[in-house]
Amino acid sequence: RRMFNNAMYRMKKYRLVKVYYKDGEEVIEITEKGRKRLLKYEFDDMKIKKPKKWDKLWRIVIFDIPEKRKKVRNAINYKLKDLGFYPIQKSTFIFPYECRNEIDFVAEHFFARKYINYIVAKEIDNSEKLMKIFKI
Repeated sequence: RRMFNNAMYRMKKYRLVKVYYKDGEEVIEITEKGRKRLLKYEFDDMKIKKPKKWDKLWRIVIFDIPEKRKKVRNAINYKLKDLGFYPIQKSTFIFPYECRNEIDFVAEHFFARKYINYIVAKEIDNSEKLMKIFKI
């Protein structure tokens, strides 16, 4: 109980939650700052689940982020590699498993949705090489 109270105190102190009473009951609500902190942790720990059987579709992520947002472009490059994507060109990455939700999350995280495209393909050149890379 003491640990919980200490955690609540810190979260209130840093304005991650707000506590108020409504209809005689105590309400704990996460603030916008708290949501951002939560999303940061989810972003850092993000993993893509690999199904037992591959559906034989390739997921291709392409993006064209302007030079003035170079840091965002570099961060997206890093995150895609961290998630296990393979770069097939400078701003084109491939992955063999469903990952649309994760890509949408990355795009929203960096406010880059309009620069990123997600493609599902049945065939791609050099698929034997890619299958070896992904151990399929």
